[in-house]
Amino acid sequence: MITFSSNRRQFLGQASCAAVSSIPVLNTLLNLSMAEKVSAVTAPTGGEYRALVCIFLSGGNDSYNMLVPREASAYAQYQSTRSNLALTPESTEARPGGLIDIHPIGLPDFAVHGKMPEVASLFEAGHAAFVANVGTLIERVQNRTEVNTLAKQLPLGLYSHSDQIEQWQTSMPHQRSGIGWVGRAADLLQSLNGNQKVPMNVSLDGSNVWQTGDNVAEYAITTSGAVALNNYRFGWQSGDAVGQALSQGVDSQLAQQYSNVLMQTFNNRKKAALDAYNAFSTATAPALPAEATFPNPATFVSSRLQMIAKAIQGHEHANLGAVRQTFFVNVGGWDHHSGVLGLQDTMLAQVSAAIGAFYNALTVMGMQDQVTLFTASDFGRTLTSNGQGSDHAWGGNQLVVGGSVVGRKIYGQYPSLALNPQSGAEANPLDTGSGRLIPTTSCDEFFAELALWLGVSPTDLPLVLPNIGHFYSPGSSTPPIGFMV
Repeated sequence: MITFSSNRRQFLGQASCAAVSSIPVLNTLLNLSMAEKVSAVTAPTGGEYRALVCIFLSGGNDSYNMLVPREASAYAQYQSTRSNLALTPESTEARPGGLIDIHPIGLPDFAVHGKMPEVASLFEAGHAAFVANVGTLIERVQNRTEVNTLAKQLPLGLYSHSDQIEQWQTSMPHQRSGIGWVGRAADLLQSLNGNQKVPMNVSLDGSNVWQTGDNVAEYAITTSGAVALNNYRFGWQSGDAVGQALSQGVDSQLAQQYSNVLMQTFNNRKKAALDAYNAFSTATAPALPAEATFPNPATFVSSRLQMIAKAIQGHEHANLGAVRQTFFVNVGGWDHHSGVLGLQDTMLAQVSAAIGAFYNALTVMGMQDQVTLFTASDFGRTLTSNGQGSDHAWGGNQLVVGGSVVGRKIYGQYPSLALNPQSGAEANPLDTGSGRLIPTTSCDEFFAELALWLGVSPTDLPLVLPNIGHFYSPGSSTPPIGFMV
């Protein structure tokens, strides 16, 4: 039996190296730790602001057409493996997309999808990087044989949308959980914000696991801002008799003290929601600077990033007083079992244009070093074609953008795109079949880099990422991957 030690440092040292079989115990202790506020959080020097922005590409982005090798032999292998899904340097009617060459430091040339010129420009300018072949892992898996023989523990529900979305948001591939890794981080960091009316975690797309903690939850807004009760008004407005009557009725309810605990709790929650609405709306009311332009007409992604830019601009307002924030955007429709070339042509273009506009807005506001945007997705997709699209796979490539990103680099191991034969010697140990690639970088490493930058201390990292000890020692003098400064 493991007891909760008063020696927090000893406990965390043991937890970071705990075997997977003991992780449920770690989760119990984690909950106790958060509830009892064992971890003392130190306010950042000078109140330095930092924010994470997650763009989740739901459905499984075919990211080996987002980042393509251009060295002659590697590109020839890419063309052979991807067959009718391979992009050509120039966009054609048969092969939409095209390619834009980029020049990563220390590696041969690569290319991004031809409809992502803004991302290519950010990469070449050193403001963006890629993390190659990232995926959910319980422990390191070396080859197809270890997968087929179950010699290593594999994530639950591998290749399943629901399971892999959950695991990308919880970073707990060994079990199902409703608590997200940034929710656990917010449990530790929320108290840094001067005004507690508005939660640290803000979602543009409703409820999500990523931002759900033991003590915090996401604050859901829309592209127009915070959401309040229909027709409720904080101040008197002439000619709005219906709104004034409803508002007075609500105010009367809020002033009541109920003997029924359930009614009083509901009343308190409603008052807190209205207070949050008032605070957030006031802080985000000013327009962005004229130079901070976004695509017109607005797209699904750009409208959300524009609202996030307004929230970041207002973070110092007395009604927010935020020094730590996270933002969540969910972009669906990436399950391209067919029509992948044409669909990515449109969808990646919108994502790229929105990210380019967002980074420009951050630069105009002088906030580019304080905000980091990253992509995530259920999983990668098969390198092989199913005829018109690709199917569910495992490892994939992700994008990171920000002034604190050590850019113009591809981190991790960009894998060989060779396929294994159905039987016989392995040509590519990472191919489990049909180009389903075993990840060479774990989600835990990817998220640890972001969590540490956000302000989670190395000693608290196992509380946020319980599985991190299988890939990285929180006491190490080197970063988990190295793409953040």
